[in-house]
Amino acid sequence: MRPRYFTKRYEAPERVASAARHHAWLAEHARPLRLPALTVVGPTSLTYEWVDGRPARPEDLLALAALLGDAHGAAWITDLRPSSLNTPHRFRDGIAFGDYISPRQTALRRRLEQGYLADRGALHAMLTLLEKTAEGPTAFYKDSNPRNFLITEAGDIYTVDTDDLTLAPMGYDLAKLIATMILTHGPLPASTIDSALRAYNEAAESHDRQLGTTDRERLDDFLALHAVLTAPYAGRNGYRCSWRPRSCPRGSA
Repeated sequence: MRPRYFTKRYEAPERVASAARHHAWLAEHARPLRLPALTVVGPTSLTYEWVDGRPARPEDLLALAALLGDAHGAAWITDLRPSSLNTPHRFRDGIAFGDYISPRQTALRRRLEQGYLADRGALHAMLTLLEKTAEGPTAFYKDSNPRNFLITEAGDIYTVDTDDLTLAPMGYDLAKLIATMILTHGPLPASTIDSALRAYNEAAESHDRQLGTTDRERLDDFLALHAVLTAPYAGRNGYRCSWRPRSCPRGSA
């Protein structure tokens, strides 16, 4: 059988270089993640090996949570330990990927302009919550959602769409996965979320005990942020549900 490939195209060479750099960083520092091999870097495109797999489903959440905890722990041990959440993280060539605070401040202000926050008081509350969560060991954020993980028939998990990285606290990207799982499939039982958090913490603390300390209150803070940040996408791009009860079309789960 001939090898198959997937080519992703970009508007500018700078985006190509950034996406390739992020893929290489994850391959080096987040080795628990299985990434499709990057085979060709073109002027405005990247070509990867093809992966036959399905998007993640709620029954995969426990395994994905453990995978994220393992990857975040590995990255902290190998590169992120000295990083600050408020400062962009620099690669060896001096180019950086984003800090935690500033891109999310910009996004929250945009949500006010778009009408997803009621008023400036609501914006202030969300900005205060963002500042509150900017503490503890530093992980990376790669926009985890069900479509960014492919599960093969053999049960292998591939992580895809790794173009954009920022810094984030431990547990933040797990919250994004839970939030988008809810947007895709509908509400999750509280016990399922608790089990996912426990799996994440156990995997993270296998690298260092201080990494497995995300509690449910902190996870809920992250979920509150994601509820606002993902609000424009509810009902679009495969997110058929929303945070409102009974807002998921029948048969979407």
